[in-house]
Amino acid sequence: MIEDLLPTHVRWAEAFGDPADATLLPEEEVLVAHVVPERRRECTTVRHLARQALAGLGRSPLPLLRGEQGAPLWPDGVVGSMTHCRGYRAAVVAERDRVASVGIDAEPHGPLPEGVLDVVSLPGERDQLAALRRQDPSVNWDCLLFSAKEAVYKTWYPLTGAWLDFSDARLTLRREDRSFHAQVFATGLAEARTAGVAEARIPREFSGRWAVRKGLVVTAIAATAVSAPAERSPA
Repeated sequence: MIEDLLPTHVRWAEAFGDPADATLLPEEEVLVAHVVPERRRECTTVRHLARQALAGLGRSPLPLLRGEQGAPLWPDGVVGSMTHCRGYRAAVVAERDRVASVGIDAEPHGPLPEGVLDVVSLPGERDQLAALRRQDPSVNWDCLLFSAKEAVYKTWYPLTGAWLDFSDARLTLRREDRSFHAQVFATGLAEARTAGVAEARIPREFSGRWAVRKGLVVTAIAATAVSAPAERSPA
């Protein structure tokens, strides 16, 4: 699912179930001490996959714990992202000197529950989705938008340590080349400033790619630099 979505220097591993040989390291057991069995399997598999991806960078296996907001803690000099949903798990990693941050997300390819789209999208985005549905009704564009916004947040947070609400970034989905572009609005930028991020290091936009196959939506971003277009208001 993700092989064609990221640059070749980003290492990845994915699974469409939970391999029998996937195990947690002892230090990671605290992460699943009070979770249901399904959640334990997901947590175990994505960390198993992350270690496979890290091996592609020549890194030795090590515990992958959580920091603030539940974000995974990666080895020094490494950026990474993990995702899991029904029937799919994946992890991606890269050397920080080549990629500033990465974010991936996967969702079952189906319509969002009633009322969710209004919460996670802007009016202009909903107009865009309506046009895309007319062009290609085989894609659940609302689900794709949601997944892409999740990938944006997963890319944004390691760079800023700041919250980013669904309304803090506007996405443009491109059908022709299966890409998307996100622009962060002033409210999101203010959160980063409050978190103490230097102005020149606050990301203003991201570009990513998407795939819809095998009953899944997968979105991915590999941010290589911080860009700074003019701020605009949501629409």
